[in-house]
Amino acid sequence: MILFSPKNIYKIIVFLKIFALSAILKMEGGVPHDSLSNVKKLTECVLKEAFKSLQKHIQEELNMNTQLNWNSVAIKQQEIHFSGSIYASKSGKAIMSESFGYANYPDRIINQPYTRFSIASGSKIFTSIAICKLVEEGKITFDTKIIDSLDIDFPHFDEEITIRHILTHTSGIPDYFDEDEMDDYEELWESLPMYRVRNAKDFLPMFQYEKMQEKAGSPFEYNNTGYIILGLVIEHISGMNFTDYIEKNIFKTAGMIDSGYFSIDEIPANAATGYIKKPDGTWKSNIYSLPAKGGPDGGAYVTASDMGIFWEALRNGKLLSAEMTRLLLSPQENVTEDIYYGYGGYMESNGQDVVKYIQMGYDPGVNYRSVHYPDQDLTIVVCSNKSEGAYEMLKEIENLTVNK
Repeated sequence: MILFSPKNIYKIIVFLKIFALSAILKMEGGVPHDSLSNVKKLTECVLKEAFKSLQKHIQEELNMNTQLNWNSVAIKQQEIHFSGSIYASKSGKAIMSESFGYANYPDRIINQPYTRFSIASGSKIFTSIAICKLVEEGKITFDTKIIDSLDIDFPHFDEEITIRHILTHTSGIPDYFDEDEMDDYEELWESLPMYRVRNAKDFLPMFQYEKMQEKAGSPFEYNNTGYIILGLVIEHISGMNFTDYIEKNIFKTAGMIDSGYFSIDEIPANAATGYIKKPDGTWKSNIYSLPAKGGPDGGAYVTASDMGIFWEALRNGKLLSAEMTRLLLSPQENVTEDIYYGYGGYMESNGQDVVKYIQMGYDPGVNYRSVHYPDQDLTIVVCSNKSEGAYEMLKEIENLTVNK
């Protein structure tokens, strides 16, 4: 709590003005004019010095308050050994930007605010926005059936599945990463080498001939396969490679100059390597744990500040029209209690309005969390090149910034 709040400052100024006026009035009866002038000058000097002292104390207390806030974040970082970058902005202005740990552990290359991190499923929202752009252009609708928007055969899929079903994870199609069947994402690449997975179509052998898990329109069930299919739709309708389309129409348009989809064997400068903790407590990189290149269901590389820029661009109408942005960010399917899913991700609702938008991503050696509070225009982004830690850092920053 700051002692010199605006209310307290006002009280101090009023007191000083009363003191000065009293001093002047006392001198008016029978005091020579030059003496009265000297009193006025003296009073002005007193006021100036008082204001200087007041400003100094305010700044010292503000600095102390900021330092205390920073200390709590640093303590949490030390407690959980967080490695990554954090970024927070309010009304378009950065209020926190820090990095911890190493982008490359063997060479001790430290993470920086400009370090690029993979964000796993945190990049699904880019796929959603691309679909919304195609809807805006009149090339598809949310009710377009998948069978009518692709030239790929899925013999066991329900022909009634629509774009809307897939966006909201209600399609019932099989998920290529079924967490009921396997615990470790790395197991996927035992039969399909990860170095062969560089485009959306490369995922097809993992689900193309599988049977439906549920019927179309079934309750929400998070599904990665659906977003691979959306990527294939984007490629078929636009005539562009998926990653090229996102980089041109979203990253470039928004001003996310450091973001992109990169192959693991052609990784650019300032990109963090992901690290996985082994049972014996040592660490290994995740280069054999993920597809060689990210795609429609996740795997873009971003800087934490670029995601702040992304939210500004989205909210300010740079990526979609106002109406389409509203649709993207509106609740569509109830997940649990006050958590909903829209066309662009999770959100928390109080029953009338969306309280915050929630983005998250997890892969081996990758952990990402981000929230946006629309009523406060507050965005918090946490990127990590370890498998854990982003959630804990996010909560610490929320405690310091939300409703403050």
